[in-house]
Amino acid sequence: MAIRLSPFELMEKLVSFPTVSRDSNIPLIDWVAGYLDSHGIQSHRYVDPEQPKHALFAHVGPQVAGAIVLSGHTDVVPVDGQPWSNDPFTVIERDGKYYGRGTSDMKGFDGLAIWALVEAKYANVKRPLQLALSFDEEIGCTGAPPMIAAMQGVVPKGSAVIVGEPSRLQAVTGHKGGIGFNTHVVGFEVHSSLMHTGVNAIMVGAKLIEWANEQNSNNMALKPSDLAAMFDPPFTTCHVGMISGGTAHNITAKDCHFAMDFRVVPGEDKDAWGTAYLKKVREVEAQMREVVPDTRIEVTARFDVPALKPEKEGEAETFVRQITGDNASHKVSYGTEAGQFQEAGYSAVVCGPGDIAQAHQPDEYIEVAQFEAGHEFMRKLVERLDV
Repeated sequence: MAIRLSPFELMEKLVSFPTVSRDSNIPLIDWVAGYLDSHGIQSHRYVDPEQPKHALFAHVGPQVAGAIVLSGHTDVVPVDGQPWSNDPFTVIERDGKYYGRGTSDMKGFDGLAIWALVEAKYANVKRPLQLALSFDEEIGCTGAPPMIAAMQGVVPKGSAVIVGEPSRLQAVTGHKGGIGFNTHVVGFEVHSSLMHTGVNAIMVGAKLIEWANEQNSNNMALKPSDLAAMFDPPFTTCHVGMISGGTAHNITAKDCHFAMDFRVVPGEDKDAWGTAYLKKVREVEAQMREVVPDTRIEVTARFDVPALKPEKEGEAETFVRQITGDNASHKVSYGTEAGQFQEAGYSAVVCGPGDIAQAHQPDEYIEVAQFEAGHEFMRKLVERLDV
């Protein structure tokens, strides 16, 4: 008889795979597929055509529409340069916490979801349960849309999705959308004493970054809409977190690279923010070309994540609240794959164990009590599928 691993053993195994977004996640997916197969559960894959990464999805219970879908991502952020106290890819219990990369974000939930799927199989539940494990969430939620598309017609259409990002098991019913652009300013090098004859890519890039500062100031000054007021901060934000360029202090920089990102409150058009940014880019580019015609600004899309919009009497929210008893309103400013499921016609909610404050941190952890609460959540979920 196949061994049924505990939620902790499943999390421990998942964390042992160093599935940093820049690397392949196939060994992890192979292991999950093999584990599910050992319990008589058929899994399916979406195979990325351009990189060695797979998504996995599976269905247990009656072959009918209306499943609850447990959604998680398999990738984690890098540990490079972080001062970890132990091996990031080995789960260590200390002081009431499980330490390891992904314990909070979000292999803790993934382990719980796999456990629940196997339990639902043996319980012969009346309502189906599905598992969906994506990739590349950490670099802009780019792996979920093709996975969602691949699920259609292969497994019966689910109706309610629980995205298990760490929310301390609170039902999060809304989050901001996001859109981002890689920006490459190509200037013209001259000695800095003759800077008026060249184009300093860094100083040109600073004009675009200052535009972002101005937009933030303007947005902060506006009275937020009722929907925007649910978020912290209650407005769309423009952000540049990294910048690079230049070769020497006395040479006008030929290149400048940065990413311009927007976190957009529901109710605003994120594409309109992209259009506004590109308009400013072309305005600044025209100024560059007045000095040196061959200079330019290259902009490429980096990510595009829809907002999760609060649903009126949403099925996913109702289902989670029936388990947790949590009736408070929760909104967050970070993005998840929930909005992508919602766009594809699913009811969606974010609910998972752990705290988002621990995500991406050195010595990332999930509290043992939170993980155990997640286990209890999954027990009750499986029970409700048999009602």
